[in-house]
Amino acid sequence: MNELVKRTLSQQIDGLKNGEFSAKELTQAYLTQIEEKEKDIGAYISIFPEQALAAAEAVDQKRAAGQPLALLAGIPAGIKDNICTRNIRTTCASKMLGEYVPPYDADVIERLKKNDYVLLGKLNMDEFAMGSSCENSAFHPTHNPADLTRVPGGSSGGSAAAVAAMEAAYSLGSDTGGSIRQPASFCGVVGMKPTYGSVSRYGLIAFASSLDQIGPLTRTVEDNAIVLNAISGHDKRDATSLARQTADFTADIGKGVKGLSIGIPKEFFAEGIAPEVKNAVLNAAGIFEKMGAQLHEVSMPSIPHALSAYYIISSAEASSNLARFDGIRYGYRAKDFDDITDLYLSSRSEGFGKEVKRRIMLGTFALSSGYYDAYYKKAQQVRSLVTADFNRVFESCDVILSPVAPTPAYKIGEKSADPLEMYMGDAYSVPVNIAGVPALSLPCGATETGLPIGCQLIGKVFSESLLYRVGAALENARKERM
Repeated sequence: MNELVKRTLSQQIDGLKNGEFSAKELTQAYLTQIEEKEKDIGAYISIFPEQALAAAEAVDQKRAAGQPLALLAGIPAGIKDNICTRNIRTTCASKMLGEYVPPYDADVIERLKKNDYVLLGKLNMDEFAMGSSCENSAFHPTHNPADLTRVPGGSSGGSAAAVAAMEAAYSLGSDTGGSIRQPASFCGVVGMKPTYGSVSRYGLIAFASSLDQIGPLTRTVEDNAIVLNAISGHDKRDATSLARQTADFTADIGKGVKGLSIGIPKEFFAEGIAPEVKNAVLNAAGIFEKMGAQLHEVSMPSIPHALSAYYIISSAEASSNLARFDGIRYGYRAKDFDDITDLYLSSRSEGFGKEVKRRIMLGTFALSSGYYDAYYKKAQQVRSLVTADFNRVFESCDVILSPVAPTPAYKIGEKSADPLEMYMGDAYSVPVNIAGVPALSLPCGATETGLPIGCQLIGKVFSESLLYRVGAALENARKERM
């Protein structure tokens, strides 16, 4: 393995600044790593070696000419394939968009281009971001670099696996109910779900608009903060984008946790959590306590109801958002049909996979006449209760510590036959999206067989800097113990 890909993002930034290597050499190192690893991992849907090398060479020319460059200039990245890239195929890992080429860039891509980023390729995912294992892709499953027989998590499984396998310096994913944090936990990397509205959703192909949020995946906490600095900010094209002065998310890293109050919700440690996961997260709590943080057990009574509310809300919004894929304007069109109704039915039946169809049907039912009040309205009421629980806990605690998922990564195919069992794996991550608050997933331990285990740090809205501060303290403490 080339030594360059082993470096962290911040180390690569320093190396490029100091002239230790060029952006083209760094990019070639990642392309070589992809060539060696990708056949086993399957993190990418599309790879662009010629474009990547050309972009890297352009950065090298700017640097040689003494032009000012952003921190991420020349650093190779992978992008989840539901984030639009102009003139580059964006599939959502679906037959429905298998040949779709967007005529515009997502806001986050525009921001990365201003940073002179290098695009290595588009990353695999569960179709339309619906899934928790990256097995629902229309192209191929992605394998966990820690154990190739296991899932990398989802829906941003390709984004997490690429970073863990050192096939990208960093990646972007999307998080609707844990789709950045759960794969980060399964693959042993760092993933941030930012405050809703702090990163533009313009150009993110929608799953559930009131829940979706783009965020970065990296190998270290500091690296994650650097990427979030680059992609966050107000965007007038996104009605949910918040007009707020963006802070430097790296500013508080290194300040430690002394004097901070960390809440541990008892509902996150109830029946269903694997003992190894529980022990790893509580061990992290012990580390925080030794560093001077104060631990408090808290209660959030609405949490057991959050998962049900999430699947009703997200499926209802998916049903509405995916109605546009009708075989008429763009996307897959069935070859054989009798009339306009048959065109709709055939195109959608052939273009969507099983999990997408399942959620469309669930959402359509929840929104239908006679059931709207019983299901969708009640789910929104639960959403208010979950938000209120978070607000109440944050009155006495700075940060909440919890598991990301109840288990480590499971075997490929192990839960495919039982969707409800797979849905239960989102129980600890979906409350964050329902409340719109930020959460950081980072490694906190491993199983006896070496599978990564992550913990989740949850903060009040716009507390990303604090989460990075607390996460970096845990990361450094664990390094010192190794």
